[in-house]
Amino acid sequence: DGMLASISSSSTTTLSFLESFNDQLNIDSSTAEALAGPFFGASLFPYLAFLYFLNVPENNTPKGVTVGFACCLLFVFLTIPAAIAAKVFYGVSLADSDWLHGSAESMLTVTNLITCVAFRQALNAKEKAISSGGTAMMPKSALEYQPMVVLTAILTVFAGITAFVPAINNPTVHTPYLGGFMDIPAQLVSSVGWGVQPEPENALTVACWIIHVSSLVEFLVAMGFCWRWADVTQNEKWKQLTWGLLPLQVVASVPVSVIYFSTKFQFWYRYLPLHSSGICACVSHLFFNQIPVLVPLQALLTCIGNTTAAIAAYRIAVSNGWTADWADRFTGLLDPFQDDEDRMALEAAAANISREESPSKDLGDALSGDTDYTFLLKLFAGCAIASYAIKYGELWFQQPFDANNVYVALSFIFIPSLLNALKWYKRSQDPKLRASFEF
Repeated sequence: DGMLASISSSSTTTLSFLESFNDQLNIDSSTAEALAGPFFGASLFPYLAFLYFLNVPENNTPKGVTVGFACCLLFVFLTIPAAIAAKVFYGVSLADSDWLHGSAESMLTVTNLITCVAFRQALNAKEKAISSGGTAMMPKSALEYQPMVVLTAILTVFAGITAFVPAINNPTVHTPYLGGFMDIPAQLVSSVGWGVQPEPENALTVACWIIHVSSLVEFLVAMGFCWRWADVTQNEKWKQLTWGLLPLQVVASVPVSVIYFSTKFQFWYRYLPLHSSGICACVSHLFFNQIPVLVPLQALLTCIGNTTAAIAAYRIAVSNGWTADWADRFTGLLDPFQDDEDRMALEAAAANISREESPSKDLGDALSGDTDYTFLLKLFAGCAIASYAIKYGELWFQQPFDANNVYVALSFIFIPSLLNALKWYKRSQDPKLRASFEF
């Protein structure tokens, strides 16, 4: 009887904990926004530090890449009035007003697009010089800020037009972004009985989905370019920036870090619980913005991701000879294993490994033979296909319509991250690549 009573008490305690945890996840929109605000605000400071360290002269970072990353600030500041307009005029969050949402988010696509194009041009010049044995003739976008600043200004004007035109034509809360010209007519979708039920009014248009998907894809391409830049500059610290931006998260960090740390020193902050906040946002839209807890989660991951990116940029700067009196105080904290001879030997070995020997290639590698124009065209085509699949494919599942499916939504974020972490962990076991995974 005593054992049964103990089991019953433990079961009651467990159920009580799960119910309490579930209550914490099922918060309302007002609470979610209140929780997210401080994290989004705090994330600005490490991002400014990231930009500062990235752009120190010792790094010789392509100027256009700096412009691209700096454009993210433009996205942030232009999103604020759009969010205010959505709340004041319609009483909804920005994500529920497609025309405002798409126009604002298009600036994030501009940010990643500028970064990718500038990085790609600089990489092509460096790699061409290495293959020919000559001196790299760097493109203007790598040597001057002006070309990418001008391109940013032009694209920003276009983004502004997508907001201005509907704004003067008495838009409603659910006026579609770009008039919904890429959407399949709703009447046609309904007439053929497509899906388990019609999508809600706040569903993203295809054009708005393309904005989100392309932002994620461009971001991943830029991460791959950071990895390649480490090879052409023979500075392995650039690969740490890829890790700083890599969409990992807390569930993946535990098994990978603990197992690997048991056999070899590694710098643990690269396995901090961070995740591409863009993926978090896309999952939120996939569930028609019905799961408010994803908003503060996105904010938290943004703050952590910006911090790890700033640390990575700092270490790149130090490795290239940058120094400051105050910086010496933090060197031991940010690089506690800098005197590890074995780690240094592994880094030296990695520097001698060419990118062609890598057993797998990222999207940037796969499209490296394309011109800038065909590269962007293929990128857009792939994102468009994915966007149609997401928008109309999810209608065949009941889960996105259920506001109580918070655990399903979280699994959409965590499971891919687990698989991604497992992939990189397995790659790290290859002697040719292992040095790239050690600090």
